[in-house]
Amino acid sequence: MKANKSTIIVYWISTSIIFLWEGLMPALTGHTELAVEGVRHLGYPDYFRVMLNISKVAASIVLILPFFSARLKEWAYVGLGITMLSACVSHIAVDGFSGMSLFPLIIFAILVVSYVTYHRLQSYRSQQVA
Repeated sequence: MKANKSTIIVYWISTSIIFLWEGLMPALTGHTELAVEGVRHLGYPDYFRVMLNISKVAASIVLILPFFSARLKEWAYVGLGITMLSACVSHIAVDGFSGMSLFPLIIFAILVVSYVTYHRLQSYRSQQVA
């Protein structure tokens, strides 16, 4: 069975959005005063911001590059998922329910789309090998 073209397109679009938002943006803007103040506002220490940005960039690279193993990609999906859900909880705890608390859930939904389509593509590949 051949992979559906729309599945491939949805996978690459959703994964590219995750890479741009969770990988490229933190790498380019994670050191700005706005980012520092945002993390400080949520009550986290500065070293947490640095550690979080490094892990988000690393996980995004693992997701976007096809030569990483499926197991490593699973861990990247889990890590980014926990990060997005934790961001939502942090925003709700500090500021109450607002647009800032919804945004991580939107990114989480895009991450779920990437995850589901990744597994569909993996099942197509495993059927070809069998």
